[in-house]
Amino acid sequence: MKVLIVGSGGREHALAWKAKLSQLVDGVYVAPGNGGTANEAGVTNVEIAADDIDGLTNFAQVNEIDLTIVGPEVPLVEGITDKFESLNLNCFGPSKKAAQLEGSKEFMKDFLTRHEIPTAIYESFTDLETALEYLKNSSIPIVIKADGLAAGKGVTVAQSYSEAEKAIRACLENNTFGDAGNKVVVEEFLEGEEASFIVLTDGKTVLPLASSQDHKTRDNEDKGPNTGGMGAYSPAPVVTNEMHEKIMREVITPTIEGLTKEGINYCGFLYAGVMIDNQQNIKVLEFNCRFGDPETQPILMRLESDLVELCFQASKRELQQIELQWNPKVSLGVVMAAGGYPYEYEKGNTIEGLPLETANLKVFHAGTKAKNDLIETNGGRVLCVTALGKNTTEAQLNAYNCVEQIKWKDCFYRTDIGYRAIERES
Repeated sequence: MKVLIVGSGGREHALAWKAKLSQLVDGVYVAPGNGGTANEAGVTNVEIAADDIDGLTNFAQVNEIDLTIVGPEVPLVEGITDKFESLNLNCFGPSKKAAQLEGSKEFMKDFLTRHEIPTAIYESFTDLETALEYLKNSSIPIVIKADGLAAGKGVTVAQSYSEAEKAIRACLENNTFGDAGNKVVVEEFLEGEEASFIVLTDGKTVLPLASSQDHKTRDNEDKGPNTGGMGAYSPAPVVTNEMHEKIMREVITPTIEGLTKEGINYCGFLYAGVMIDNQQNIKVLEFNCRFGDPETQPILMRLESDLVELCFQASKRELQQIELQWNPKVSLGVVMAAGGYPYEYEKGNTIEGLPLETANLKVFHAGTKAKNDLIETNGGRVLCVTALGKNTTEAQLNAYNCVEQIKWKDCFYRTDIGYRAIERES
């Protein structure tokens, strides 16, 4: 079987790495890939952009690709799965209609309300003055979200009215996020602990993946600006067996059933970001219509089932209800970023000290490129150093021992990934 992975980030490197381990797979292509996938044995980079849907479908037809797995959200929101399926090509990822769950915050919030799935109180606005008037009568902290796709940077958790007003103006007045910010969603701030709950589904059968927890803010102690994610670990202790059942019952099942009622068959990864409060109540913060990044890296380090077989069966709407197999160890990934991320940052710095892969350690590349036998930085989030350990404390130690060996100009990373789980362990 020949597999095509669409995308260029750490998630796609992890998907390609896991795909090539499948007994079913003869070759893995990544479009466009990065410096890590370029040097991964059995993986070939293809110079086609992730949003070049015509180029990707043409490549899949000419090269007789058996399965395409779409990593990032943009091609999904733009309808890549619809195009592939119209040409009888197997593509694992939700349709354009289904991907609205991520493509529009307003669509997602309205959907949750329609189907009585718990979420924060919210209002959406296209008019600046109306939004600012609503803000005056709201309590602080408050959350401001650009409606469309903003690469994880369109969310502001405002600690003051002036910060909230600035975020609203960035979207509706200054066009900071382009079309993605033509509408804003203003919602109540939720207290508690976040968890990432990801499932694989063909629209009927749902297979929950291992739980995980992301660290979205740039700085230690969950401070600083929002990013695409600065690290993650799996499993997340906050998701107990009881909480797992509760999320399935109150969020995942009614979401899949609600989509079906609205004439939408959801086939792909579905990511629910949930907030769990001290009373064990849950509310949905966000939906992503694809695997999370950086959650993919630690989750796939633990997955022992055949990912390609699962995605292929789902793409044909023939997913079977099976129990997935997991490594019992804890996996933890630390994102190493370019200094200045998520704002201005340099590209083209040479990376030194990259280690060899071991059974308990893997460095997944995101914003990198291979150049003259060297690896250079080529993005904001550059690497995700992912390690296994018998508990979170050991996994964290193993990851940071590796992180400290890797160097480039203005490299930056958080030093506390996994701190919530470690507090529980101690």
